[in-house]
Order: sequence, then C-alpha cells, then structure tokens
Amino acid sequence: MAISMDRALGLHDDALLLRSRRAEVLANNISNADTPNFKARDLDFRSVLEEQLQSTAQRPLELSRTDGQHIYGISEPAYISDLMYRIPRQASVDGNTVEVQEEMARYTKNAMDYQASFGFLDRKFKGLNTAIKGE
Repeated sequence: MAISMDRALGLHDDALLLRSRRAEVLANNISNADTPNFKARDLDFRSVLEEQLQSTAQRPLELSRTDGQHIYGISEPAYISDLMYRIPRQASVDGNTVEVQEEMARYTKNAMDYQASFGFLDRKFKGLNTAIKGE
C-alpha cells in the first residue's frame, strides 16, 4: 500500500511554511520600527492556511523574474496579497505604525507556534519511520 505524504503529514508542513513566512514579515516590521512612514503588516495565519488547504490550483499569478538577483522574500507574489496593514493603538508622529512591544510579542508567539508545528511534524516522521520499520 502506497503512503501519501500529504495525508500522512496533514497540515503541519503547510503550517510550518506559513509560520516561517509570518516570522519574516514580523521581523521586517521590527527592523523598520524607526523608518518614517513605514506601515506594519501581518499575515492572517488562519485564513492563509485555510486557503492553502482548500486549493493549491488557484494560486495567485506569479511574476516572472527578469534577473537572477531578484528575490521574493517577504514580497513573494503568492503571499503578498495576504499581507494586511496593522492599525496601531497609538499613531506615531512620523507615520510609522510599528509598535515594537506588540511586534515582539507576536514574533515570540509565532516562534512558539513554529516550534509546536515542528514538534508535530517531527512526531509524524517518527511514527512513519516506526511504521516503515515494522516495529
């Protein structure tokens, strides 16, 4: 009987990928805390994961890279439409919407969630390894 990796791993591999993307976005917010007119952004993890799980065939149109040094990073076309602007509790005089303490708390929670997803994925692989060995 063939093992389907998608069925065996569940949503944990997608969750791990999305949590790493969110870490990039939150780190970008923190690093731009002193940049005038910078608008903090975030990824709605739940809605993006649900969208990923519903259909991978309906991915956003991907841009072509005209130079080998172009990188997607945070602005990867598949995720840029899912980024939302954060509304600050107290507006900054210079137009920056980053609240460092809030961003750090979100980053820390996301890191903990990443570790949990990684732990789930690790246990799935251990279970598959045990099943393959017939132990």
